[in-house]
Amino acid sequence: MTEDHTVDADLLTIGAFAARARLSPKALRLYDRLGLLDPAHVDEASGYRYYRADQVERARLVALLRQLDMPLARIAGVVEAADGAEAADRLTAYWADVESRVAGQRTLAEYLRGRLSGRSSEMYGKFVVETVDVPEQVVITETRHTLADELPAWIGASLDRLEEAARECGGITAAPYVVYHSEVSMESDGPAEACVPVADEAAARAWVERQGRGRETRVRVEPARRLAYTRITKAQVAHPQILAAFEAVEEWMKAEGLSGDGPCREVYFADWGAAGPEDPVCDVAFPVRP
Repeated sequence: MTEDHTVDADLLTIGAFAARARLSPKALRLYDRLGLLDPAHVDEASGYRYYRADQVERARLVALLRQLDMPLARIAGVVEAADGAEAADRLTAYWADVESRVAGQRTLAEYLRGRLSGRSSEMYGKFVVETVDVPEQVVITETRHTLADELPAWIGASLDRLEEAARECGGITAAPYVVYHSEVSMESDGPAEACVPVADEAAARAWVERQGRGRETRVRVEPARRLAYTRITKAQVAHPQILAAFEAVEEWMKAEGLSGDGPCREVYFADWGAAGPEDPVCDVAFPVRP
């Protein structure tokens, strides 16, 4: 028997199946090796692979998903979904991640073009800088030394913890923010301080006391400040493209003759999970002397 003959009426050789699926036998062997499309039968003596006709649709689907550069684990999730609606949802979630990544890369490319071309002033001109007066606030905080690659995960986790704790402290009174007491980059680890404004100072101090010593949580009163800020999108938040926003505010402060009055910060006023790549989510801000 050769590999081009069917075993019985229900099974197709890899060659016959490849022709029906409009794929190459090489691609089918690859899908088998990756665990994405197992043959219906493998002859123990010859090693020949055989497929059922009803596997054609899965083979074509795998090929199309690979054209989206979808990781193997996510392809498996789509093709093994319980039904079509679930498979479509998994594809939608993957494509949302792709669009978010591409938007971030686009913003990074713009940032790098400005740096490499020496046209930084044009890049800064894309940011609208304004000032706002912020009243005195009681804040519960968590401080961490962290590098830039670990920062996004820590910000999300720490603000989640503090927002949960705020329920015991009279509730959240203003947008959460992150203060950078020193530079955070791939070489410098800050520290950074996540802050959530709360209503009840006494309850906040009691909450911090319950955390015990050794925890990086505390409560403090943030004085009233005037902030110079620019509003950025979710795609612009990623490092290093967010640096362009910080630099734009600093350049504006110089042009206005304003001096800094404390460490810079990011104010997160939107629902991060619900926001799209081009939705405004964050104010990049510097305290300035009125």
